[in-house]
Amino acid sequence: MRTQSETAVANADLVLFVIDARAGITPADKTFAEIARRTSGKILLVANKCEGKAGSGGFYEAYELGLGEPVAISAEHGEGLSDLESEMLDALGLHPVARPKSRRRTRREAAKAPASAATGADSDLTDIGDTEDTEDTSTDDEGNAFADPARPIRVAIVGRPNAGKSTLVNTVLGEERMITGPEPGLTRDSVSTDLAWRGRSIRLFDTAGLRRKARVQDLAEKLSASDAIRAIRFAEVVVLLIDANRPFEQQDLVIGNRVVEEGRALVIAVNKWDQVTEPQKVLKDLRETANEKFAGAAGVALVPVSALSGRGVDKVMQAAVEAYDIWNRRVPTSALNRWLDEALTRHSPPASSGRRIRIRYITQASSRPPTFIAFCSKPSDLPQAYIRYLVNSLREAFDLPGTPIRFALRKGANPYADRR
Repeated sequence: MRTQSETAVANADLVLFVIDARAGITPADKTFAEIARRTSGKILLVANKCEGKAGSGGFYEAYELGLGEPVAISAEHGEGLSDLESEMLDALGLHPVARPKSRRRTRREAAKAPASAATGADSDLTDIGDTEDTEDTSTDDEGNAFADPARPIRVAIVGRPNAGKSTLVNTVLGEERMITGPEPGLTRDSVSTDLAWRGRSIRLFDTAGLRRKARVQDLAEKLSASDAIRAIRFAEVVVLLIDANRPFEQQDLVIGNRVVEEGRALVIAVNKWDQVTEPQKVLKDLRETANEKFAGAAGVALVPVSALSGRGVDKVMQAAVEAYDIWNRRVPTSALNRWLDEALTRHSPPASSGRRIRIRYITQASSRPPTFIAFCSKPSDLPQAYIRYLVNSLREAFDLPGTPIRFALRKGANPYADRR
């Protein structure tokens, strides 16, 4: 942790040196002030907890550090933050951006506005929005969608505690960015890092390990687990990292099915592959198990990897990018309906109450994940087994492995409804 902090200080353009004004200057403050003073960046001294008179003594003691005049704030109560913002802008040679005057919205305008506009959230996890409804993609002649290249692909690394998630992220980045060790639970928050991989912009999220809910008792672990689940919800591609020595335990299956339910593209990475004695046999068995346990994402990519040595890491990133492209794919309506005619010819829908169920038309409503709507005469009577047949045939015909497919049925309009 100290090494990470020193690296952050060395790379920063501005260092905010925060002290506890109520506790006064401690020996640790003096030691860390020496470390900060050795950096080439600018240092801004911040005295926190200055609300009331209790912090006045520590505020004046802060001059002993030789870091200039302290800025008095109260982070908990929001006092002095505007002064801190001004000092930060001055230290960096920046100027505040003039914000346009906003007109008060009427109740009707507020009701029509989307929820995301009301919240204004822009953090790493909340700025993604509703990815299932995002249609800011263009398609080529074959119907393949390409997302905005300016936006990075959001890839979350998830798994059980001590599976090697942070080690994998460090290997991908080529530096000791995350804290690692043999003890489980070192990662507490979802930490994002931007990188470029073969011309693709990627935002990589390292998450805390997820244990069974009944075993999570500590408040900090509850918050960590909640943050990891939130990362799954707002990621675009999720890499499920499992241990080759204990593959597909119950918790692995719970996490993987949670990813499929959220509609995210899934990639399975099998870590500690250098410890496997019969790799070909084990890999075959694992692929069969993955297709059986994750039927909602059949054909999911399964990549052997050794996070410690770096073996297979490049293939994991390649699989994540390919899964993202499939997740964004659009299929032309004409090709869909040609496929539907062939699928109905091979295996026609069963009859309901002596009358045949007719599926007349199909279209793709959206991507991310691919979502299809079929217009049917009796949607409620079509068996789930037949719907699974259509989904599996659709996945095979248009090469959609490893991504959840949403398939909805809608009753078609009656052409004789307006006739008397």
